Amino acid sequence: MIMCDDFVADLCAYRAAGVFNPWGERDHFHDADDDGALIRCEQLTCYLRERIGKADTLLCAEAIGYQGGHFSGIPMTSERLLLGGLINKGLSPEMVFKNLAPRRTSSFKVRPHGFTEPTATIVWGFFVKQGIDPYRVVLWNAFPWHPYHADRGLLSNRTPDPQELHDGHRVLLQLLELGCFRRIVAVGEKSALQLLQLGINATKVRHPANGGAEKFREQLRQVLG
Repeated sequence: MIMCDDFVADLCAYRAAGVFNPWGERDHFHDADDDGALIRCEQLTCYLRERIGKADTLLCAEAIGYQGGHFSGIPMTSERLLLGGLINKGLSPEMVFKNLAPRRTSSFKVRPHGFTEPTATIVWGFFVKQGIDPYRVVLWNAFPWHPYHADRGLLSNRTPDPQELHDGHRVLLQLLELGCFRRIVAVGEKSALQLLQLGINATKVRHPANGGAEKFREQLRQVLG
């Protein structure tokens, strides 16, 4: 049985052109120092340790984004949330993990208050508004790394190509084995398709981006009660 530490260590090894690995690579343009990947590994490991064996739901979107997991190390989670910068929205760092002091990895010069991601704020805000224990849910992505446009640089997002999505299948299957989730929710069409290709039974909800926030909340409310 794979354990959280082994799972994260395996994530660190992946390399591909046009893909940034938050847990295995330094963002030389935007990381504050050489410790970025190590900090992101520690934060993801702590996040998983506090949920695996307790969480009953996997919420799976498409890929890591530069405003979210690229710097926080945790899918659909922004650095600003970890730093306490979204307290005014009712979102506290303790929602993410409790047994580690959150740290930023982006340079203060790039974003003084840390990066923030609209999708992450919607997802975590949903937990608060609905009174859902965030430790019931593990957030993940069908392609667990950050695909970017080579001509636009690391502060950009793109859709993973078929080979990249295939590369993510092995990791997704490992996480499903690790978590033994009772319920799997696909966020968006592309995530739903990947789960379908793997023969995994999942409930699909609208992705909150591009005007889909209300539909996402409505559908996820029905799934999670």
